[in-house]
Amino acid sequence: MFNHEPDNYECPLCIVAKGGETKLNKKSDIVFETEDVVAFVSPKWWKNNPGNVMVIPRQHVENVYAIEDTLLGQLYVVGKNVALGMKEKYGCDGVSFRQHNEPDGGQDVWHFHLHVFPRWKDDGLYLNHKNTRYTEAEERHPYAQSLRDWFGSRDNSRFDS
Repeated sequence: MFNHEPDNYECPLCIVAKGGETKLNKKSDIVFETEDVVAFVSPKWWKNNPGNVMVIPRQHVENVYAIEDTLLGQLYVVGKNVALGMKEKYGCDGVSFRQHNEPDGGQDVWHFHLHVFPRWKDDGLYLNHKNTRYTEAEERHPYAQSLRDWFGSRDNSRFDS
């Protein structure tokens, strides 16, 4: 339903979901995972919002129209906990969730993903779409490690499906 994924699409997020690495994503970026969900520090950063996280289903699902409600709920529970971890570990002033569907909705990777952005006062997140860059794993590492530490200090049994 409402699919835009091209024929023979090689999904980069499926590679991450299966524990692999791509040119942009490394295993060291993963901050939390369950049987159904993976959360990792995104390689694409907005100027004033470093360390943003993507939460994805392991199962290949293109968009919000196709995802099962139970899995959608799991993704948002993990996103909520990523947000709590960001508040504690990053010291950010707030957090924003973003999720895009279809080309005209801003989707450009054909695998459902939820962005969790750390926010600071007057950071201009919604004004800086052209002010992004791709980072190296070494730059992402302290952010990923701090969130892994946060999740490691919690009872994560509530995430089991």
